[in-house]
Order: sequence, then structure tokens, then C-alpha cells
Amino acid sequence: MLRTPDHLQMTPFYGFFHYLTCTIYSAFFRGEVAGTEHLQIDGPFLIAANHTSHLDPPVVGSQVGRQMRFFARKTLWRNAVASWWLDRTECIPVDRDSGDVAAIKRVLQALKDHRAVVLFPEGTRSPDGSLQKPKAGVGLLACKSGVPVVPCRVFGSYAAFGKGAKLPRFGTPISIIYGPPISPAEYDDPALGKARYETAAARIFARIAALPMPEYPVI
Repeated sequence: MLRTPDHLQMTPFYGFFHYLTCTIYSAFFRGEVAGTEHLQIDGPFLIAANHTSHLDPPVVGSQVGRQMRFFARKTLWRNAVASWWLDRTECIPVDRDSGDVAAIKRVLQALKDHRAVVLFPEGTRSPDGSLQKPKAGVGLLACKSGVPVVPCRVFGSYAAFGKGAKLPRFGTPISIIYGPPISPAEYDDPALGKARYETAAARIFARIAALPMPEYPVI
């Protein structure tokens, strides 16, 4: 079941949009949701999900009962209105074309502050809906922070609003499944040296890829 949103622990601005996103998802994109019991984590953790649509961040966050922080590409801050909204929802700007040290530091600080962060190991939206090779960045963040990683797979978001689509296809179901948290001992091997972060990213993404489409009725 969806953890009851703790809106009192969210900022009013975030809490309002969390409620709005839940409403929009239920009304227009509601598919099956499974594994929310794996989100019953206090303290810092990462959610790592596949990425095929602009809808992925809000639908993944809508099922989490606490305030999350999200990556967003730095170019979105060029628009004054978008910049204002992204700052109010505490999104973390990232330059996808370079090793963004500032973004890495912000994520690690958020985790030190016992926050939770959603990220997408593929780095950008899939061009065709299929899973892409993960970037080493998710492995670096996981290994540096040593926090649990909850794998998440989103089904149907490419059909609903994939890359190149001008408008969302309302009524297209999007299903979400969260897997059991991956402990640092499962994804991290410091003895691997230079291959440490790439291997951690591959292990995390393999757990995402292995998550099946939920088969039981919508709750």
C-alpha cells in the first residue's frame, strides 16, 4: 500500500504538488502499483528508476509518502518560472554533459541531512522506451553515501508521453513497481578500484531491469 503521505513533514509548496500529482496520476494515468512496502525507510535512501518520459519523476514521487529531492537538467533553470518552481520543490540542477561535482555534493549533502533522492541511472530519457546502459554516476553516489537503494521500474510512461511526443496521451496507464532495498554490501565492492562505480551502477540497474510488471489489480 502507498505509505500515507506525511504532508506535515513536507513544505506546503511540495505537499500541494504531491497531492496534485497523486490526483492527476489516479485520474489520467492510473495503472498498477506494487512494492510500496519497500519505501518504509526512515533516514536517507536513493530511489533509482528507469527513464522514458517527463512523467517519470512525478509519478515515481507521487507514491512516496515523504518529501523527495530530484535531479533536473540544468538547462531548465533558464526559464524564470521553471527556475522558481524547481527551486521551491528543491530539485537539484545537474549538467548531464560533464562530471557535475556541484550536483554530486548537493546529493551527498541531502543524504547526510537524512533526505531521500530520486535519480535515473540512464541519465536521460530512453529514445525508444527500451532500457539503456546506466551511467556510472548512480554507482558513485551510492558508494560515496553508503545508503540503501530502492530499485524502481516504470511501465507505460513511454506510451503515455515518450520522447518526441508533443502532448501526453491521457488515459494511458502507467504502472510502477518498487523492489526491495539494495544494501551497500550488495552493490559496492571497494576492491574493484576504477571499476567500482561502474560495477555498482550495473548491479543496481540489473535489479531495476529484473522488476516484473505488476499483475494484481490496482489498489
